[in-house]
Amino acid sequence: MGFNAANAMPKCVGEQSFEWKDCQGTFTFENGEEYVGEFNNGIPHGQGNYILEDGSIYSGGFKDGAKHGQGTFSYSNGEKYVGEFKDSMRDGLGTFIHANGDRYVGEFKDDKFNGQGIYTFADGRKYVGEFKVNKRVRGTYTWPNGDKYVGESKNNKLHGQGIFTFADGEKYVGEFKDGEYHGQGTYTEADGSKVTGEFKDGNFVK
Repeated sequence: MGFNAANAMPKCVGEQSFEWKDCQGTFTFENGEEYVGEFNNGIPHGQGNYILEDGSIYSGGFKDGAKHGQGTFSYSNGEKYVGEFKDSMRDGLGTFIHANGDRYVGEFKDDKFNGQGIYTFADGRKYVGEFKVNKRVRGTYTWPNGDKYVGESKNNKLHGQGIFTFADGEKYVGEFKDGEYHGQGTYTEADGSKVTGEFKDGNFVK
């Protein structure tokens, strides 16, 4: 992944970078950022490494000066993205690793989690399903203790219609709001007994 001088184009010649074409070279910007890689018509184009002012490093493809194609972006705050880029944004399939150990693997659009993906939390929880603008909207959650939720989400909380199945066999089927049973639903105990009706803030009302 990224720029490898051993497999690169001929070295760029001349001090005027805008004249560099189909060659590899190094350019340092006024703010201290640096690009090492392939150029065409004076701008990054092909494979290269870009070191940002804050220490973040991008290694991968460029097209007409923008990050494009496969690449790896290692952020100075400990986060990391490996995957596809388009017009300098995460776009396509990729893996994003948060500094706290959380990991997302799936589809990106316009620099955001968008489409189908898998989000694994550092504590072992997992969500598999649909994302929209970085938010979980519909899918399956699983917990290390065996609990499971299948349904809708809003603002990354259980919200809408869903089924929550506990590891001990108990189950709730119905409406959720902000992570709680809320609305019409049915709660089934492990012994098979059940209550059906209205729930509010996680409690059966009537």
